[in-house]
Parts: sequence; structure tokens; C-alpha cells
Amino acid sequence: MTTSLASTIAAKRDDLIVLTQDLIRIPTLNPPGQDYRLICEYLDKRLSAHGFETQLIRAHGTPGDCTKYPRWNIIARREGRHAGDCVHFNSHTDVVEVGAGWTFDPFGAEISDGKIYGRGTCDMKGGLAASIIAAEAFIETHPDFAGAIEISGTADEESGGYGGVAYLAEHGYFDPARVQHVIIPEPLNKDRICLGHRGGWWAEIETKGEIAHGSMPFLGDCAVRHMGAVLTEFEDKLFPAMAARWTEMPVVPEGARQSTMNINSIHGGQKEQDDDFTGLPAHCVPDSCRIVIDRRFLVEEPLDQVRGEVTDLLEGLRESRADFDYELTELNSVLPSMTDKNAPVVQTVAKAIEDVMGKPPEYVASPGTYDQKHIDRIGKLKNCIAYGPGVLELAHKPDEWIGIDDMIDSAKVMGAALETLLMPQG
Repeated sequence: MTTSLASTIAAKRDDLIVLTQDLIRIPTLNPPGQDYRLICEYLDKRLSAHGFETQLIRAHGTPGDCTKYPRWNIIARREGRHAGDCVHFNSHTDVVEVGAGWTFDPFGAEISDGKIYGRGTCDMKGGLAASIIAAEAFIETHPDFAGAIEISGTADEESGGYGGVAYLAEHGYFDPARVQHVIIPEPLNKDRICLGHRGGWWAEIETKGEIAHGSMPFLGDCAVRHMGAVLTEFEDKLFPAMAARWTEMPVVPEGARQSTMNINSIHGGQKEQDDDFTGLPAHCVPDSCRIVIDRRFLVEEPLDQVRGEVTDLLEGLRESRADFDYELTELNSVLPSMTDKNAPVVQTVAKAIEDVMGKPPEYVASPGTYDQKHIDRIGKLKNCIAYGPGVLELAHKPDEWIGIDDMIDSAKVMGAALETLLMPQG
């Protein structure tokens, strides 16, 4: 990269810190989808002041969109002075629940030992801030650039992205005729290029029983016991089978190179009462028990096989267990996605990492899905990667943090990529 651009980015260190802190202090919790409009308005004000044309776009009718929690997105575009490609930096603005175990204020954005702490620092408001600083510094350094730069802040990535990137892709915002290169600043570490992700299949399983008095359970049928049989089948058969599978995808961390499944939630029997309820439970045999499963699968596993092995276990119980009945509801499915290592954006960012950090990048794939899936499948845009600052293992954890130096380095990589892709030729 040019010395002038590197110096401009370094000089924006304090601005980068304040920008990141401002973003963290907007608690865009998902669910339910809080303060999406507020963060879009903040980004609108910031980017409009730097010459970007902005659009605030509500994803009407998408899951979760309602009057109380509208799904707002922003796309900002800065045109260059010459014809050329468009480079798009896409970041999601939503963050997951806080959870227990924090020693820092989750929305305080406190600085300690060169790190900014808070929910969403790593995943992925630090990456959003780095991309903004990179773009602004590039424009200041090279006002005669070619093509266009876009920056988006999108909703609901943490719950599937249907109120964000999927909606925008359906409406043509990631059409390859409009956008040619996409960089998603997810936290895969500043010296890694993420080419794609594993697949995901989410489903709810309900076991059914018959309600009766708890003192005479033999007159009813306990749905929770039936679910216990399901979990035993998973433990004895499905989990060992998944652990034996291995992928050639460069998935990180190492444990995610095998198939995995998480039991996301379980509930059986009476509805849980509000915290201020002081009474005792009624004496009833539960007639329903539900679990949600989160199955992550490999590019080598067909989706039909993933579905089928769960269904086969349930059908086996229907045949072998007295009065066993169930209902399986698919909630969502996402196929694996991988960008070719020879794609232009991959080669450009690889060169920028080597330029800025003095070593070649590591090529990885993500254990979980992210919005590349929609840019790939709906937008039909294959020239897309995830690259950004942050330690992947910190995502969704208590005391989440982002390193300030890491954000500066990543901003330099992004700026160097812009120089390669958008400097006028000749």
C-alpha cells in the first residue's frame, strides 16, 4: 500500500476508537431487533458527512419485522471520478444477548490494555468501524479513484439475515452488475481470509403424550420421557456418527471440521411462570416436550442425508417404543458456501495482508454461517469473502473485546485492497 494511505489510517486511530465505542453503545440486541433505526441513523449522519449517498431500507414483511421492531438497513455509496468496479463492505449491526459472566459493562465500550470491551466489539462492530475508516482514508488519499465504494449496515445476521442481506439481495442490491467485490468484516482474525462456511439445518422436534394427574402418571403419557429416548438415540448413534466425519474445507477452529449438532433449547410440560410468580406448580403429566436442534454440516454431506438421519432415528423410536409419537418441523436450512481461492477479491486481499503484515494469509472457512450465503445464493455474486479484525472464539462470549491495533491493521489491509481494485488504470 502507499505510504500516504498507511499514514492517513494511522492518524485516524482516535477517530476509529470513538467510532467503535459509539457503535457499541447502541444496544442493537437481536432478538428482538432493538435500535436498528438508531444505528442506521448514526451511520447515515457519519457517512453522509463524508460524501456518501445513503439509503435507509426497511425489510418489510421479513421475519421479526413489526411496528415495534422494524428491520432497518443502510447502504451508503460513494462514486469515484472514473468508471470502474464497486467494492462493497457489508457488516451486520445486530448483536446477540448479553448473557452472564461479564466483568465489563456490555454496552460501556470501556478501554483496557489496548482493547475495547463490549457486546458486539468483535462480532462485528469493530469490523464495521475498520471498514469505514479504511474507506474514508482511501477517499481522502485518492480522491481521483475509479469505480465506487459501498458500505452497508444490515439487520438480523445473528438470526439468519432475512431482514438484512437476504432482503437486499432479493431487491438487486448485490447484483453482480451493480457490485463486483464484497468484503464482510466478520472476526476471523486479521491475517486470515475466510472463503465460506459450513451448512446449517435447524429443526424443532416435539414429542407428544397425554396429560394426567402427577400422582397417577400411569394414567397419562409423559412426553418428557419420550424426549429422553430421543436424546439417548442422539447420544448413542447420531453424535458418534457425526464425530467420525471430517471435511476438506479449511474450517476453524479444528473441532468444527467434523459435523456437529447443538441442542439449542428444550421445554416440556407447563409454561414457565414470570419471575414474580410465587406459587407452586400444578401436578400434571406433560403432554408435550420440544427441542430445537442446530445441526451444522459439511460440504461433503447432502442436506437430504442430514434430514434423513434424524428422521430415521425418530421413525425407529415410533416402531420400537410404546405410544411414541412426534412431530418434526424444519425451521431453516443453509447450504455450505465456498469462494474460489483464485477469485479477484481473494487474491487482492491476500496481497494486501502480505503487504501490511509481511506474511501470507491463512485461508479458512467459518464454523457458522454468515451473510455470504445470501450474497452467493440469492445475489449470485461469487466474488465474496469474510475478512476482518477480531478473534473468532470471542464471538458471543462474556467480556467480548476487539484489539485497537488489530482494527488499525485490518483497516490498512482494506485500504490496500481498495488501492488495488479502484485506482484508475494508466
